[in-house]
Amino acid sequence: MSLQERKEATVRAVLDAAPPPAVPNELCAEAMRRGGRALWRRRAAWRLLWLVLAVAAVVFLVWAATARPWVEPPSETTPPLTGW
Repeated sequence: MSLQERKEATVRAVLDAAPPPAVPNELCAEAMRRGGRALWRRRAAWRLLWLVLAVAAVVFLVWAATARPWVEPPSETTPPLTGW
């Protein structure tokens, strides 16, 4: 008998010896209530995340349109005059 077979035999003996545990009648309703709440929280978190990302994108676009970071700023000093 291999180790795997001994483990299976032990588990079968334990499962056959003990009667199945009693499950409360209201367990299903409680699980449904908690699951519904968890699902609502998860959806709310995803909606909040998408809202924050959308606001960040709009803020970035407004900043880019007003600041125009791709344009070179004007020179504040004149270049030296050479070659006269």
